[in-house]
Amino acid sequence: MSEKMLLVDELITQIKEGVYKPNEKLPSENELADQYGIPRMVVRKAYEQLQDLGFIFSKQGRGSYVQNRKQQIPLILTGDISFSEKMNEHGYDFRSENVCFEKIPYESDIYHSLKVNKQDEVYKISRLRIVDGCPIALHTSYAAKSVFPQIDRDGPGITSIFHYYKTHGYKEFTSGQSQLSVVFPNESERKILQCSSLIPLLLLESLCMDKETGTVLEASRIKYRSDCFTYLI
Repeated sequence: MSEKMLLVDELITQIKEGVYKPNEKLPSENELADQYGIPRMVVRKAYEQLQDLGFIFSKQGRGSYVQNRKQQIPLILTGDISFSEKMNEHGYDFRSENVCFEKIPYESDIYHSLKVNKQDEVYKISRLRIVDGCPIALHTSYAAKSVFPQIDRDGPGITSIFHYYKTHGYKEFTSGQSQLSVVFPNESERKILQCSSLIPLLLLESLCMDKETGTVLEASRIKYRSDCFTYLI
């Protein structure tokens, strides 16, 4: 392992153990270089990687400081209640913003998942999940006009898809087959989630169905910032 990675691992361990506390100033590059007997450039590169990983931040001309990382949120990846309800149950300062609504061109996998034909209209609704002012997840739903006839009119105002289901008479839900994978954010996702390219995203792809009729209500793709959650499966 390189000198840089050894130092990164050492500093992460010290931050997690509370040797360096949130908002505390870290030793200067020269101090760490002398302490570990390594070139100052190695320390600089280590600090740059720690900043990309979200552990520290810098103040121009003043040095590097420990990032006040949010308390990690316990996230249950199964269940039949909405993300909003889960966050409110835990007492988080939570809000949801509708950041995208559009009709999509034909995509065979989405249309097949929704069990609709090629002539149907399918709409994409994306919501940004924000806890304590920090964007933590991007939730994208795909819904068919044949199931929700007014989705083209209502879509821009949807912030909770579960609430929208209930206004259309669907009360109990069940999940279809789900798939988990790890991806890295693209440029637009880095911007909207305010994270670096080194923060992995947990991608959950699943279906939501009406428990009584089996109607597929949505196909969803949710991208969670991995540094903001612990996962209960």
